[in-house]
Amino acid sequence: MEFSREKRLKARLAGDRRGDLYPHSLQFYQLPPTENISLAEFENFAIDRLKLLKIVENLGVSYVKGSDEYKSRLEREIRKLKFPFKALAEDDYDARRKDHISHFILRLAYCQSEDLRRWFIQQEMDLFRYRFNELTGDLVEKFLKYVNLSYGAISKEVKEKLAVQLLNSTPGLSGPKVEELEFYKVPLQEAMDLFRVRRVYLLNAFTYVPQTDIVAIVLNNYRTKLSKALALTARSLPAVQSDERLQPLLNHLSHSYVGPDYSIQKNIGKISLEHIDALSVKSFPLCMRQLHKAMRDNHHLRHGGRMQYGLFLKGIGLTLEQALQFWKSEFIKGKVDADKFDKGYAYSIRHNYGKEGKRTDYTPFSCMKIILSNPPSQGDYHGCPFRHSDPELLKQKLQSYKIPPTGITQILELVKGMHYQLACQKYFQLTHDVDDIGFSLNHPNQYFAESQKLLSGGREVKKEPSEPESSQQKLSSQKSTSSCSIPISSNTEADTELAGLDAYFTED
Repeated sequence: MEFSREKRLKARLAGDRRGDLYPHSLQFYQLPPTENISLAEFENFAIDRLKLLKIVENLGVSYVKGSDEYKSRLEREIRKLKFPFKALAEDDYDARRKDHISHFILRLAYCQSEDLRRWFIQQEMDLFRYRFNELTGDLVEKFLKYVNLSYGAISKEVKEKLAVQLLNSTPGLSGPKVEELEFYKVPLQEAMDLFRVRRVYLLNAFTYVPQTDIVAIVLNNYRTKLSKALALTARSLPAVQSDERLQPLLNHLSHSYVGPDYSIQKNIGKISLEHIDALSVKSFPLCMRQLHKAMRDNHHLRHGGRMQYGLFLKGIGLTLEQALQFWKSEFIKGKVDADKFDKGYAYSIRHNYGKEGKRTDYTPFSCMKIILSNPPSQGDYHGCPFRHSDPELLKQKLQSYKIPPTGITQILELVKGMHYQLACQKYFQLTHDVDDIGFSLNHPNQYFAESQKLLSGGREVKKEPSEPESSQQKLSSQKSTSSCSIPISSNTEADTELAGLDAYFTED
């Protein structure tokens, strides 16, 4: 049975006890939701949380976590997406319910591989850290009791008795600060990380942890529980996937794209074939620049490259006639004669444009689809260079494109941290000589559109005074404003139909 708006209103007027379900705005998500919800709400909740986690990832690399700007931007996005953002907010049952249900939906989607689990855990941990640090001392104690962590705050008398030891054993504290801070009595085995770096006072197998550091212990506890929960979810996933209503949603959530629909060709016919070489240098993302170069060098691309590059070219405005001319003129320079091209490859290009087969207007691949599906093998040039290239080869490629050494170091650090889209944003920043790119990158065609807008003067160039950046500094120049506020375009149907398109590209 679905909960309608009218039923919820009646329950509220009747003085229901819904608050008992979510007594705290923060939780460890230990009990799964049991109510029935509609498929539309299921998908909307999942997409909103995915937007939030992508914002968390972006801000975590663009700003110092915990800084004022990081916190203000993250709070603004949490408000916008209607998740709990203040522990004492009144009547936020709907926000807490959405937070609870959406977390468990994404668990189902992100338990399917080690890479997905690692990404999901990292973003959930960062979100949890921000929300925990917003709690006051009283609410911290209330939350610890709520999740059965028996870390009681020590009394004022005990604090006064141990004041000297607490001051000497806790870095960065002064006498007045010790008096202001709450300290928690935590068993040594649960505070080993803090004890190893000498940040806590130890007495009789208990550590005395200041409120500023208790988050590290709580996060470690949360990570352990979440890792185990994802492993258990992965085991039970086959039973969930047997539901034909949920399987398509879960299969595509981890590849989900939440930006504009680039299957709609706004610039159709405005791209000249003579300009593609120049555009590939100025306005193509690295993945498409790589494919274009391979096409020119080898006069051929295998089916994965043709799908990825062909749909991208369609999205930037190439007409069907231009696409046929472009591919044919290049292929006949290699081992494919004109007759073979017309009989085989031309059909697949027309199919790409919805003129053959099921007449489907196929959608250009998003960054997430390129990163997570169909990895390239030997002889392939498709995929994401930041995800699929060897770091040393990527470094050589960036050097050949005249990227400065400091920029290459920053890109490789992002790649090492598995922030592939942020690495591409950094590439955009360096190739366009801007310090604030002004958008969050989610799609190769978005990269092209923003590049053209910038080069044509359609967008203000935001530059800041340049300062030397060490490899240890946060990439604070990437102050990206998320594009997730754009109305979403679900690619679930298009992704499903692409399975049929793949068969037309299998001839090499």
